[in-house]
Amino acid sequence: MAEKSIRLDTGVSTCPVCCPARACLLTGQYPLTHGIFVNQIRLEPNTTTLAEALVGHGYDTAYIGKWHLDGNSHEHNYIPPERRLGFDFWRGHECSHNYYDSPYYDDSGDMKKWEGYDAFAQTDCAIDYLESRQHEDDPFFLFVSYGPPHTPFQMVPEEYKALYEEDRIVLRENVPAECEVTARRDMSGYYAHITVLDGCLGRIGHAIEQLGMAGDTILVFTSDHGEMNGSQGHDRKIRPWDESILVPF
Repeated sequence: MAEKSIRLDTGVSTCPVCCPARACLLTGQYPLTHGIFVNQIRLEPNTTTLAEALVGHGYDTAYIGKWHLDGNSHEHNYIPPERRLGFDFWRGHECSHNYYDSPYYDDSGDMKKWEGYDAFAQTDCAIDYLESRQHEDDPFFLFVSYGPPHTPFQMVPEEYKALYEEDRIVLRENVPAECEVTARRDMSGYYAHITVLDGCLGRIGHAIEQLGMAGDTILVFTSDHGEMNGSQGHDRKIRPWDESILVPF
């Protein structure tokens, strides 16, 4: 995909943590404008999202996966239609990182579970949606929001984790010695999650080709933040270094 795409090597997340970055993606605004500058704040419908703008131009809109824009609704994960910010087709949940027991809701309002490792099932759902649009005249906007690569790093299919033995992980030079053991363990799972998503994205791209949609479909791959994973002695994100702010785009 990178070889035949426009690739931005210096794509950055201006606020590298889930909710603010996701609000930026959907609104095109900075965090202090859209109001989501930390996690667990609801993005209120007082600005035009990308989905709403496209609906106004006749697009069918769809959202699959992690939402993380509805504030403190982790307890039930249900996002009512009036807070879906322009998305019609809905297979989403607020936030869960239990990748093998991952909930979602559709239009029925009943909680359902993705079968197995959720990225695989969400990819299946995305391909089903693409197939449903094959013979439709109206354009569509599909947003697939995977939970991984994100903690817990070890909650990943074993056959992928086996590809990255901890003692063979090459760490960045800026990982101090006291962080190496944890960094190797985390990076093993982090790389495994990424490899899973490489395959999932490949399946979506292949489906677009097979369905004859490639000629007039724009496929964008990006993220909300990176991971420190021991660099500079830090883990997770929300840090002003490349490991945290650089994202694929």
